[in-house]
Amino acid sequence: MIFQKAKFALMNIGDKVSVIDDNVKGKITAFNGKKIIVEDEHGFSHEFTENEIVLQNPEIYKHFQTVQKEETSKPKSKKHHKNPLVLDLHFENFEKNSEKIDAFERLFLQKEKLLKTLDFCREHNLKRLEIIHGIGDGVLQQMVHDVLESQTNLEFHNKEILHHQSGTVLVYFR
Repeated sequence: MIFQKAKFALMNIGDKVSVIDDNVKGKITAFNGKKIIVEDEHGFSHEFTENEIVLQNPEIYKHFQTVQKEETSKPKSKKHHKNPLVLDLHFENFEKNSEKIDAFERLFLQKEKLLKTLDFCREHNLKRLEIIHGIGDGVLQQMVHDVLESQTNLEFHNKEILHHQSGTVLVYFR
């Protein structure tokens, strides 16, 4: 076997190299015709062509400027990761003269507000709605559950494990 220096302009015996498309690194030990003999870090010899290896020379990269780019956060789906729309059914929040209206009419107005909000969510393709009905004596909570059970294409769950202590219902639109 005749070892000779072939016409490899940039590579010399002793240069550190890496193999393209393989996890082999080592140093050039000899040239054999158009083949380059590389000894890997474990002492095994391999034959490669000039096109299969690259020099591991950090000096050749000194004249290149590196630009540090800021990492951008992954975009979130606007539809699914928004905070839910919140509807607080406490009567004081949407009616100013609440003392003058009797309990039955209050409940009717709260039900009307709930139905309008459900329609709004469907029209605007919102996926979640949080309804705050409070704890109280349970009349408003029962009305909210009755209305939600009569609706189609939605699921609802109490926010807390103990249903009677939650005061909040989460609605998911399909």
